[in-house]
Amino acid sequence: EVQLVESGRGLVQAGGSLRLSCAVSGFSFDDYFIGWFRQAPGKEREGVAVIRRSVGFTQYAPSMKDRLRISSDSAKSVVYLQMDSLKPEDTGVYYCGAVFELPLGGWTESDEYDFWGQGTQVTVSS
Repeated sequence: EVQLVESGRGLVQAGGSLRLSCAVSGFSFDDYFIGWFRQAPGKEREGVAVIRRSVGFTQYAPSMKDRLRISSDSAKSVVYLQMDSLKPEDTGVYYCGAVFELPLGGWTESDEYDFWGQGTQVTVSS
């Protein structure tokens, strides 16, 4: 059974940090691109970062890249997202998703992802 399980939800103050985790099972971790997306109320899901460590691939949303670090642990099949200098506009539900081949339109094409987690809430207070 394929599972992606996010953890690390939290309420933090602006300027704070948070690390999210995505534990993967049921498919070959090294063969998939694992992406983090977020969705704020009333807005579309947007890509935050993606990684496939086995091929040395990482990408970040340009507007956030200075505040993010995505990493993975193949032995544990876990992808981490470290977020620093958090802002109230970072509030939303954060999802991890997995895709075998990068979508032609780019890694942020969430509709093309094969598997998703249930999401975890991040709230940043001002």
